[in-house]
Amino acid sequence: MNWIYEPWPWYVSGPLIALIMFTLLLVGKQFGMSSNLRTACAAMGAGKAADFFKFNWKAERWNLTVVLGAIIGGFIASNYMSDNTVSINPEIAEQLSTDYNIESAGDSYLPTEIFATEMLSDPFILAILLIGGLLVGFGARYAGGCTSGHAISGLSNLQLPSLIAVIGFFIGGLIMIHFIFPFIF
Repeated sequence: MNWIYEPWPWYVSGPLIALIMFTLLLVGKQFGMSSNLRTACAAMGAGKAADFFKFNWKAERWNLTVVLGAIIGGFIASNYMSDNTVSINPEIAEQLSTDYNIESAGDSYLPTEIFATEMLSDPFILAILLIGGLLVGFGARYAGGCTSGHAISGLSNLQLPSLIAVIGFFIGGLIMIHFIFPFIF
């Protein structure tokens, strides 16, 4: 059953994404993960602390199904449909090892040197993760959506603000990995 560990080819996954986006467009919904977080926070009573969360979250509870599906799908994919290794260019793996002391490149999806559970006891790593999470949350709110919402839903609806946001996401990612990450680590 080695075929089960291979990524889906573009001619299968691409049309499936297009079908989902077309279906959402027909029913008047938009895909994005940051709106799901807003719905979850509102459902847990965050409207008492901030007006941003005061809305009829029950009308948006389909968002919570998307989150649940992403969690269940991710669990199934990583535990039953993947060997959890990443094919990475050997030169990049060597550069990560030499420049950033990341030895787990190619062994896991996330570098264990940063994301392993034991690393949460390191105050520096914990601070980086918390600050990064806050910046991502702020950025998603400021941009009017997250990368998945703009790149998948917004671009498929031909929205110019989504194109601008996606270009900004890529520029920000390049700046982060080439200038800020080496400075931090």
